[in-house]
Amino acid sequence: MKEQKKHLYYLDELSDYKVDSHYPDVSGWSVKDRDNRVIGKVVNLLVNKNLLKVVYLDVEVDKTIIDADYDPYSNSQNSEVREFVNKEGENHVIIPVGMVHIHEDQKFVHTESINYQTFAETKRFSSGANLDREYEVNVLESYRRTNQDNHLTDNDPKKDSPYRADREEDMENKFNSNSDLKEERKKLEDERHKLKEERLLLEEERRKLERERNKQEYNKDAASNPTLNEKMREENYSNSERYADDDSFYDRGEFD
Repeated sequence: MKEQKKHLYYLDELSDYKVDSHYPDVSGWSVKDRDNRVIGKVVNLLVNKNLLKVVYLDVEVDKTIIDADYDPYSNSQNSEVREFVNKEGENHVIIPVGMVHIHEDQKFVHTESINYQTFAETKRFSSGANLDREYEVNVLESYRRTNQDNHLTDNDPKKDSPYRADREEDMENKFNSNSDLKEERKKLEDERHKLKEERLLLEEERRKLERERNKQEYNKDAASNPTLNEKMREENYSNSERYADDDSFYDRGEFD
């Protein structure tokens, strides 16, 4: 992986950081896909220090995922270049916290938006590896394929950040004896999720406009430099420009 600005730290390498005592320690818990198939177990958490926020689960995948031996998904425009290959010893994947829900009673983590094959086709890494923005982008785009193919919506509060979801469940339990408060809470939840969907749509539209603007700029460069390779231009603007290389990268639905 390319050497870039470090955005992520494993929780166990940060001596001054720990998960709040109000939230469960999910280490060792099974991770299930949207069809309730076990795809691995949580072994660590990945933290963005600037945001003081857990953004990914570090998951050691099940052997069946490795044995499936799929070629990892890549958005590369050049099908002859296989930059993304899973090597021996690479048996971990990351999952954004906003794409999972914690089942504390049964002690497992569940994603309602990613299927088994998508996990099998996602680029993996070795335990403890430094993860760069290129890898994060590739994983998000791999997971998004499942959402786009199945037209999934985000109306279920269980698709929120696991820690936020747990906090909301606790609040609902406190008010379960008061039907008026529960009804009001439901209305607020519905409104919040509508706003979230609108924000995601606006974010996608912004990315499309930014891609078009960058493509036009590259085309201008190509006019002055005819030898510029078309495929290289496509890959450069599609990856590096579409996703910011700063903490604003985490200002998206997958991390809410």
